Amino acid sequence: MRLSAQTPLPASVRAPGYDRAAQAAGIVHIGIGAFHRAHQAVYTDDAMTAGDRDWGIIGVSLRSGDVAAQLNPQDGLYTVSTRSAVGTRLRLIGAVQKVLVAADDNQAVIDAIAAPTTHIVSFTVTEKGYLRRPDGSLDLAAAVGNPSLYRFLAAGLAARKAAGLGGLTLLSCDNLAGNGAVLRRLMREYLAACHPDLSAWFDRACTCPATMIDRIVPATTDAHRAEVEATLGARDEGAVVTEGFSQWVIEDDFAGPRPRWEKVGAELVADVAPYETAKLRMLNGAHSALAYIGLGKGHEYVHQTIADPQIRPVIERLMVGEAAPTIDAAPGQNLAAYADALLGRFANPALDHRLIQIAMDGSQKIPQRWLETLAWHQARGARCPSLEAAIAAWIAFLRSDHPVDDPLAGKLREAAAGPDAMARLFGKSGLIASDWRPA
Repeated sequence: MRLSAQTPLPASVRAPGYDRAAQAAGIVHIGIGAFHRAHQAVYTDDAMTAGDRDWGIIGVSLRSGDVAAQLNPQDGLYTVSTRSAVGTRLRLIGAVQKVLVAADDNQAVIDAIAAPTTHIVSFTVTEKGYLRRPDGSLDLAAAVGNPSLYRFLAAGLAARKAAGLGGLTLLSCDNLAGNGAVLRRLMREYLAACHPDLSAWFDRACTCPATMIDRIVPATTDAHRAEVEATLGARDEGAVVTEGFSQWVIEDDFAGPRPRWEKVGAELVADVAPYETAKLRMLNGAHSALAYIGLGKGHEYVHQTIADPQIRPVIERLMVGEAAPTIDAAPGQNLAAYADALLGRFANPALDHRLIQIAMDGSQKIPQRWLETLAWHQARGARCPSLEAAIAAWIAFLRSDHPVDDPLAGKLREAAAGPDAMARLFGKSGLIASDWRPA
């Protein structure tokens, strides 16, 4: 039996605390993968349980129909399993109402963005989904020639303007430094080229707040689904698993109404940058290092790698000795305590967070996770042994038999193959744009 709105829930499973049928959709989320379902959708579910109304989520997949096939037959419902060494807690999330596949129905996506009830469009499209060139500018040909977020946003915003509706809050929840400013700049580039009549209205009516998101969400396995089915008594094809920790820091800059996310654990702040930088350089930087170093040592999971006595000191030095000094911490932001907490989270044996999952899209992640820290120290005449070891491990990974899931996979393997790999990857004309240059 498949999970649906008619499935009777065991007493141990927490149900949504509101009438789903009475909620309008106030959010369109583009890139509705496992992370969104374990993070932003959970905060929104909690906000509606706390009394907020009309913040249902319409999910959008730009290309793949996998999530639509998982959730639509289940009335948008799915479970979140919070796993730790002491056990698993299961809850049902009701915030997602349906999932649209842009490649199958462009107009449905545009209509959802243009709907009078929509106030927020949010994104988890990964770093590569922003279609940036190496210099950071928009790859306009890719944005126009593919079902990109820019095409759908522009069409939806044009329909809103024509109908006399207000603008939207465009909320990037991806691991990009200054993600809100990046989204605004790239959207402006797209509009200037393709919809110049919208540019002034977009500047006036829409906002792009910065965010920092943090929760470890490993890929769901068949074993995870079987465990959920044993508890639930129904098959949940959309199940996600995660850790107990969750953090969401949001710049308080909204174009219109929003859920009261701050009442359910999110932090609304004037400046996200210190939190974002710490997460990118400490957590994400350590994660990528764990992935490539761990794979090189024959490990499969994060918790195995951080338990390796040869690797753990490298990761500790990366976070505390190399990344932390580059961060201008906010008042009350304790970076040493943050590093300690991260080590504990990495060691969680119940998550089974696969290193190969973290190793995806290295060319898109490494600049903000590693190279900004390296450049900071290089400008001061210092080096970073842990990050240099991580780069060496990445190059070894590119030369190995491991699958390289990256938009530049072919070019990366070719660049890494020869003795001049560092120059071909990171030199002045290398594949990876950065202020850092190898010594």
